[in-house]
Amino acid sequence: MKAWQFQGTGEPLVLNDVPEPAAGPGEVVVDIHAAGLCHTDVGILHDPIWAAEIAEAPLTLGHELAGRIREVGEGVTGWAVGDRVGVSPAGTTRPGLGRDGGYSYQCIAHPADLVRMPEGLSFELAAMGTDAGRAPYRAVVVRGEVQAGQKVGIIGLGGLGQIGARIAVLKGAEVYVAEVKESLWPLAEELGASGVAKSITEFADQELDLIVDFAGFGSTTADAIETVKTFGRVVQVGMGVLESTISTNTLILKQVTLMGSRGGTVEDIAAVYDMFTSGDLAPELTPITFDDIPDALDRLHRGEAVGRYVAVMR
Repeated sequence: MKAWQFQGTGEPLVLNDVPEPAAGPGEVVVDIHAAGLCHTDVGILHDPIWAAEIAEAPLTLGHELAGRIREVGEGVTGWAVGDRVGVSPAGTTRPGLGRDGGYSYQCIAHPADLVRMPEGLSFELAAMGTDAGRAPYRAVVVRGEVQAGQKVGIIGLGGLGQIGARIAVLKGAEVYVAEVKESLWPLAEELGASGVAKSITEFADQELDLIVDFAGFGSTTADAIETVKTFGRVVQVGMGVLESTISTNTLILKQVTLMGSRGGTVEDIAAVYDMFTSGDLAPELTPITFDDIPDALDRLHRGEAVGRYVAVMR
């Protein structure tokens, strides 16, 4: 079968022929129906810091995937051929990171990392939900501990930020969005935001209880600390720049809680699937073909993507 494989930092993906996988004991094989494209894949392609975090090349990228179980290995219970599933990028499977992933047509997965897809949920949304849904849910609900009636700031309205903003609205929060691209401002209003501006500092008078930074570009973390209310909480998700200079004076005097958030659990993915299925959470995505994957990753690298690119395999 064909697979888009990572060969090394700074090198383009290569389309290789690879053998179809077989399920060993305690494994299943998943027929991939959809695979999401993520900024992490861009980082792997361009930033040498990722080399120590992934398996040796050649490696089939793609850690957001959903499909149907094709084969069930010895000792696997609770799952059957034909089951529709998403695969968590965390756990022991680590598709597209620790083993060959979604930019192909089949992959190996471990049962503990499978999430059953509700009826009516598309493979495109299910793939997107494994990371682009899971990560903002964890940041806003689990780490951010959002509560109804709170005022919440969201920095960045990209693929993760738009989902995080909508989740906060669905949880009953009053949401204020910071987004430098004015072309995305109408989207903030569609998601239910109460206000939108270029910088989160423009909402300093709102006494925000929680700010989730999905951008992580330079000053955004510092701006969040300056803007959140005393005893407020700042959750860092975005990795636009991997360093930030903050005012420890403000952090201390305001007694701000600053924390990072990454990934999530199969339970987080299942919660997102329920939101998708109800129709309350309907993130913007752009379907592409298998052949489009390298060009779409280039567009993502240039910051030209709106929403999430999802490759449809079948």
